[in-house]
Amino acid sequence: MDAQRDCLFCRIAAGEIPATVVHEDERTLAFMDIAPANPGHVLVVPRAHATSLLDIGTGDLAACAEAARKIAARMTERLGAEGINLLNSSGEAAWQTVMHFHLHVIPRYAEDPLRLPWTPQAGDPGDVAKVASKLLRD
Repeated sequence: MDAQRDCLFCRIAAGEIPATVVHEDERTLAFMDIAPANPGHVLVVPRAHATSLLDIGTGDLAACAEAARKIAARMTERLGAEGINLLNSSGEAAWQTVMHFHLHVIPRYAEDPLRLPWTPQAGDPGDVAKVASKLLRD
């Protein structure tokens, strides 16, 4: 892994900072967002550091997209999501707050109140863990 010492997501991928991981493979890691837009909100990151959409290699981008697709399928099957938002913010002007490429995979429901962009607020850890248990890898 090309770890960046000051990068939060590199440190999560290295196991230095705890996260509720719901999927992982040799190129990607998917974990619960601690400030979820909706219950079940997951972040998918490449293990190798890439700052943004303009910086990520095509292989890692494809691996992140495939991991996001798998998580989206679980959200539909296990959470009853009626739709999925797949979101990437590239650059501070686009609301990127962690400078490591990541995809937000957000389950959506016909009657949910979420409007994008959302204002991130800390989620209840118990609620996050409860939903994560339904999304854990097989």
